[in-house]
This record gives sequence, C-alpha cells and structure tokens, in this order.
Amino acid sequence: LLVSSFILSSCSPIVQGAAAVTTVATMSNDRRSAGEIIDDKNLYSKLGSVVRKDNILKKAHINFMVYNKAVLMAGEIPSAEAKDYLEKQLKKKVPKMKQLINEVSVMPNSSYFSRAKDGVITLQIETLFLDQEVFHPAHVRVMTERKTVYLMGSVTKREAEHATNLAARAKNVDKVVKLFNYL
Repeated sequence: LLVSSFILSSCSPIVQGAAAVTTVATMSNDRRSAGEIIDDKNLYSKLGSVVRKDNILKKAHINFMVYNKAVLMAGEIPSAEAKDYLEKQLKKKVPKMKQLINEVSVMPNSSYFSRAKDGVITLQIETLFLDQEVFHPAHVRVMTERKTVYLMGSVTKREAEHATNLAARAKNVDKVVKLFNYL
C-alpha cells in the first residue's frame, strides 16, 4: 500500500500539469476572453453551491452549463413549486447571470444509467467535433440531458449548422437545442 500510495502521489504533479496544459490550450482557442472564462467558471460554481446548500432542492437533479454568463439549467425536480423556487433562488443569489434558460422538468430524477447514457452521447458528440475542420471544438459546449443535446458557444451560422448536424448524427440523440451566440 505504501509503495502504491507513493507511486500514485508522484503521478499527481504530472496529471495536474497535463490538466493545466489542456486548460491553457482550450483557453487559447476559446472566443471568450480569459476574464470571461473565469467569470463563467465562478458563475458555474456559485450555481452549484446554491443548489447543494438548499434543503428544498436536495431531491432535485440539476445540471448547469454556462457560456458568456448565459446559464442553461436542465434536469429533474419533484414539483412545479420547487422549480419556481429554484429559478427565484438562482436569480436572487446569482445576479450576474445575463440569461437563465430553464429546461428543468418536473418529474422523478433520472437514473444513474440514464445519466451515464447521456454522458456517452456527450462524449460521442465531442469526439465528432474533434474530427472536422469547420470550427474549433472549444467554440461549442455540449450538455446532454435525457437524450436532448444542448449546444452553446459563440459561432458563425455555418459553424452552428455544422455543429448541429454533427450532434444530431450521434447515436441515441432525440433532439438538439441550439443556444448559440452568433458572430
């Protein structure tokens, strides 16, 4: 155990270094400024914190995607009252949002298996984005919830159309929702 622990701990700086290089590479290809990227990351953290710390929202399954201070929230919540409460809480406690797109459904939480399938769909789409030459993959963010794919980013109409077509080709996708800022 001691040897394994030492070996794994010695890999940590390598993993952290690789993550830093990946972040820098992504930031250098992102159309947002470094400040906008940091603002979006801080906004994302704040959103998650609001949901985690609220007892009324404990039974909800909420995912967020943030781009240029526009916030997409998707997932499941037990009641319409809780959904309205969630939206009011976020607007009150996270006032820096430019836009809140509420795609949360009133229904029982999705299963872990369903969420894993959504993760596979997202991974397929991100892989398809790597193997094309119309736009840089960092220009389009992807989130999948219950087989609905949400796309966000700053793109041209041509890039948006291409990204949407690629996303629709992934296996098990029911619907693609475009939430782009057009250049």
